Amino acid sequence: MIPQYLVDFEAGRLPIVDTDVIVIGSGIAGLFTAIKASEKDRVILITKKSMLESNTRYAQGGIAAVISEEDSPAYHRQDTLLAGAGLCSSEAVDILVNEGPEGVKELMMLGTAFDLENGELALTKEGAHSHRRILHAHGDATGYEIVRALSEQAEAHPNIEVWDNHYVIDLITEENECLGALVQRPDGQRVFLRGNATILCSGGAGQLYRYTTNPEVATGDGMAIAYRAGAILRDMEFIQFHPTSLCYPGAPRFLISEAVRGEGAVLRNIKGERFMSNYHELLELAPRDIVARAIVSEMEATGANIVYLDITHEDPEKVRTRFPTIYETCLSYGLDLTTDWIPVAPAAHYMMGGVRVSHHGETSVHRLFACGEVSSTGVHGANRLASNSLSEAIVFGRRIIQRIQELPPRTQTGESVAYQAGRLNPAPSSLVERRLDLQKTMVRRAGLRRTAEGLVKGIGELERHQAIFSQELHTREEWEYANMLTCALLLAKTALAREESRGGHYREDFPERSDEKWRKHLLWQRDKGMLEEISDDV
Repeated sequence: MIPQYLVDFEAGRLPIVDTDVIVIGSGIAGLFTAIKASEKDRVILITKKSMLESNTRYAQGGIAAVISEEDSPAYHRQDTLLAGAGLCSSEAVDILVNEGPEGVKELMMLGTAFDLENGELALTKEGAHSHRRILHAHGDATGYEIVRALSEQAEAHPNIEVWDNHYVIDLITEENECLGALVQRPDGQRVFLRGNATILCSGGAGQLYRYTTNPEVATGDGMAIAYRAGAILRDMEFIQFHPTSLCYPGAPRFLISEAVRGEGAVLRNIKGERFMSNYHELLELAPRDIVARAIVSEMEATGANIVYLDITHEDPEKVRTRFPTIYETCLSYGLDLTTDWIPVAPAAHYMMGGVRVSHHGETSVHRLFACGEVSSTGVHGANRLASNSLSEAIVFGRRIIQRIQELPPRTQTGESVAYQAGRLNPAPSSLVERRLDLQKTMVRRAGLRRTAEGLVKGIGELERHQAIFSQELHTREEWEYANMLTCALLLAKTALAREESRGGHYREDFPERSDEKWRKHLLWQRDKGMLEEISDDV
């Protein structure tokens, strides 16, 4: 049902823009790879909104790397593998923990100002980390500081051209080779943007769920367009729900960083009772999936829709200094982090799965690469270790550029590529209600806790909207919805197939982890359907 392209076109009749490297997305992965590529190549960086609007911007906790002499890559490796629940790639994790510190140094060279303590880099600890290895900036505005520094570099670089408010509809491929992208400009004109290499850095898909910490742009576009282009997707069932997003009337689902618990905050149910001792020996610093499900269990047991995050016992000045963004945001809604218990509930936060890539970011489509949350490098496995995502983007971004510089010039022009599906019916004039229905379905049927019955119902509800793939689509709203529906269907079908509980995937009807049957990855490829791949975690 899902076609290769969302619109009809003839590449040879479109305006053609040539460049060396195409980067799609402007989070840490997109900005960093664009800067690295621009050292030798001409780069066009595309963002569907503005350069500063990405998941990275909202990353509070920090970036994980071994800096302290008390820490070691071996400890970081062990923590990452444990969180990943048997589905990490051991080699990918080795790459991350060993190359991460150098990546952090490069960020600093590019202007990122991490917080210091007594003249040394300030390090904090987050859930499931055995040592303090989380670097942060401005207390709890790490992502924003990284994006600020990198965007200033990108905007000033003569080899980087930024296309704001442009939308990538699809990738143009020929004989399993990516030749570039079909892009719609702000004025409605479509162009064939052609390059020697294309890098997807488009982020995740938190908008599949009604409650999410992700910005509105996180609609799974990169995963969907890669899938239509023939790339393999992996581990789509593994969604990380952040345990503590602000849940207060009139306030958005604002992320309350895990670092708040790392600095001593405790969780209390609606009765004021601490409860994490009933669920895990690490208490509030247990892996995120365990904390999130514990919160849901407490909410159900007490008939509430929230629990409380309490850091009122810590020094007020320390709290305000360490978490200025969280403090000011809560204060704007009448909540004082230093004196009030903060009402929180879980929300969709991060996709562990995505476009399967090699250790140099290569997808199964030649000349197509993926980096950051859109990709599946094997680092995260079934559950991402906190703050590994920013490190991953830097480490594998560097490796992608190394491989791109080895590519021979492309020989195909792509000008003969054409697609005519004979679409007749226009899409509905507004998809706002359908988008909300999809988000509600995902929360109810494919959220924190899943069952076969619920997933089957959810898939049926989603499949009723598949007619959009055969309709004429003209707007960003329509393409985004088609991309969300693609990702939602693949996620729900994969969650139904995996009959166990592991990491970010929890089945109430199969509550136990089964390494004997399920220590493997589930893959999707458009022409082949669902496939399997044995995990190489040790």
